[in-house]
Amino acid sequence: IKMLTGRQFGTCFLIMLVTGALLIATTQILPQLLQEEFGYTATLAGLAISPGGAVTMVMMVVVGRLGFVQPRYLIAVGAAIACYAMVDLLRINPDSDYWYFAWSRIYLGIGLPLIFIPITTASYDGISPSKTDQASALINLARNFGGSMGVALSQTVLARREQFHQSRLVEHLGSWNPFYNDTLNRIQGYLNGRAATGSSSGTGLAIINQMVQSQATLLAYIDVFVALGVIAVVMVPLALTLRAVNRSAGSKSAH
Repeated sequence: IKMLTGRQFGTCFLIMLVTGALLIATTQILPQLLQEEFGYTATLAGLAISPGGAVTMVMMVVVGRLGFVQPRYLIAVGAAIACYAMVDLLRINPDSDYWYFAWSRIYLGIGLPLIFIPITTASYDGISPSKTDQASALINLARNFGGSMGVALSQTVLARREQFHQSRLVEHLGSWNPFYNDTLNRIQGYLNGRAATGSSSGTGLAIINQMVQSQATLLAYIDVFVALGVIAVVMVPLALTLRAVNRSAGSKSAH
């Protein structure tokens, strides 16, 4: 508890908490989105986020060579890139393709290593050698606990905002709305044409209901990325409050 109340280590703990939330939440929510709304198989959804993993491995090597840069600056840059990755996902639409999602994960794969490695150096600054094991355990706890919190947050926001958007979209459906009438007539005309060939299925109202549900779900996912982007941007000022680390003393590695 004493370590957590310290400004340096406590701030590092909070940053790692948020980093874990971003990493695990996006790893869970993106494949879910791809499978539910874009019809991807589980394999293809996994492949969509795999380029980000390859970039992360490369960035781990790159960041390891940036030891001359103060950790707080690397963390701030990494947090800003992670925030950009969330902002980029706000452009999502029904026509978004495979590489759109792959690039969003690549951006995150660039940003997170800039946080993971420097946060270790920054968190051990001022910690006595006898307490490094405790510090390592707490930082790992922050990442895992943050991941659980991120998944819970994303799923809660998704469920509640989906209901919200659906109720708002339904308010615009009615015979008084000329756009609704025009859409319904076009769909019904298309279905009548298919009925003549014996290949029609469903009704115009059912198709419109499906469209509303799909749009509400997509808007809810955008709200999830907004929430994750907000907590990502919080890391930037937090990182800049960290004190400069004495690099001459060397850095200790976590377990």
